Amino acid sequence: MRLLLSCSELGLGHVSRIIPLGKRLEKNGHELFFFSGGKAYQMLQKEFRNVYKCTPVSWYENAYGIITSASLINVLFPLPLFNMEKNRLEIKNSNAMETIHRYYDLRENIRDIAPDILIADGDINALRLAHRWRIPSVYIANMIRPSYGFSAFLNPGERLVERYVKHCSKIIIPDNPPPYTISEYSIGNLDKIGLNGKVEFIGSFVDTTHVKGSQEHIFAPVSGPSGTKAKLMKILFPVLEKLKTKCIVSLGTPGKKATAKIGNCELHTWLSAEERQECMKNAKFVIFSGGHITCFETIKYAKPSICIPTQPEQLGNAAKLQDLNCSITVKNKSGLEKAVEKMEKEKESFDRNMLALNEFSNKFKGLDRAVTIIETLLD
Repeated sequence: MRLLLSCSELGLGHVSRIIPLGKRLEKNGHELFFFSGGKAYQMLQKEFRNVYKCTPVSWYENAYGIITSASLINVLFPLPLFNMEKNRLEIKNSNAMETIHRYYDLRENIRDIAPDILIADGDINALRLAHRWRIPSVYIANMIRPSYGFSAFLNPGERLVERYVKHCSKIIIPDNPPPYTISEYSIGNLDKIGLNGKVEFIGSFVDTTHVKGSQEHIFAPVSGPSGTKAKLMKILFPVLEKLKTKCIVSLGTPGKKATAKIGNCELHTWLSAEERQECMKNAKFVIFSGGHITCFETIKYAKPSICIPTQPEQLGNAAKLQDLNCSITVKNKSGLEKAVEKMEKEKESFDRNMLALNEFSNKFKGLDRAVTIIETLLD
């Protein structure tokens, strides 16, 4: 069968799910066509043949991270923005214009592809295309109606996009079922939204079979767009470089590989999957922003964490992990210093809670179930 897979490029969590799903579907004999933008597009190009570039839709952010007020203005109006990667001032198109361009990028090849099913990971534009062209669709998401750190001004837009979610054949949540759903505060009340009959919590795409490691260092995988990374580094380095414990920081910059040492802190621009796994496995605890995929990596290795959220989805994930007594949420340098001290003192308690969460999470094989759901819809 012919399958169209499209994913959001807001962070690399979406493409990190689409790649293993695509590999499994490709192995099962299906013909695949991928759409995304930015770094997600580049990563897909390295893994698959039929990869199409489309316009990215992004928040407004600078060296201080995502700027909520500017992002709200940028929904309708273009704004000047300093591109830190290219070191120059640019004009960022409005989200409305980005959305229009992305929709037509997706639509351009739809007649030639003629997909039997459209699979969208976080990409509402693809769901709109599926609805307009009457293509059966599967939506993969860990955020539907967020309740943490989400501006009330965005509620009308949120309700508007939900109409396309409701038209899906199936909605897959790659997370634990309640009450241990890490993205619970980002999913919302499914009965109230009117989605309960279409949704299935299938477990993470990450294999959560527990792997025991040592406790040699603190590991801080930094992820997200350049502005988000800059914000995190301003919080992390002043604290980590003073610690006696060895620290390893990964900047998550695909395609680049360089290493530097600052005090007792190792800085890597990029770690391979194998290197990242080793760093995670042998960590005392992990410091990260609260991205969904990384949450389940910490669960796999039963590593407690300190979360520094930079956007609403991460804030919700961090809050849930904290409610489960598996993590500590912080906002700034002083908060991070206190959290590191608390983590060191109460490490045994955090470790026990993480092992219990791992035991529950390991009951579910999300990737296997996702493939089964998709192939059942093809019958």
